[in-house]
Amino acid sequence: MINQEQATQKTKINAETVKPDMPVVCSNDGQFAVVDHLEGKDSIKLKKDGTGKHHFIPMSWVKLVDDKIHIDRPGEQAMKEWRTEAERGTGARASDARAASSQPFFRSSR
Repeated sequence: MINQEQATQKTKINAETVKPDMPVVCSNDGQFAVVDHLEGKDSIKLKKDGTGKHHFIPMSWVKLVDDKIHIDRPGEQAMKEWRTEAERGTGARASDARAASSQPFFRSSR
C-alpha cells in the first residue's frame, strides 16, 4: 500500500501552475524568493536578489503549488544549491553571490 508521502513524491507538479510573482516558500515555511517566470519546463527563474542576480531552482524541488510555491528543503539549503544560470549551465554558487551582499535574502514568515 502507498502512503500519502509516497503518493506525493510520485505526483509531478504541473509547471503551468507556476506564475510570475508567486512567493517561494521553503520547508521551514519561510519565504526566501519570488518567482520571476518559468524557464522552460524544468526551471523556475527567481526575481533578482539583494545583489541584483537572478537565481534558478529546478521544478524537481517543488512539492506543492497553491498560492505559493512550496519546496522540499530549508531556505538556507536551497540558497546554497540554487543556480545563477538555468539547468543547461553550471553557474556560480549562490553562496558566493550572497557573500558580496550585506543583506540576507531569506525572510521568515513568522
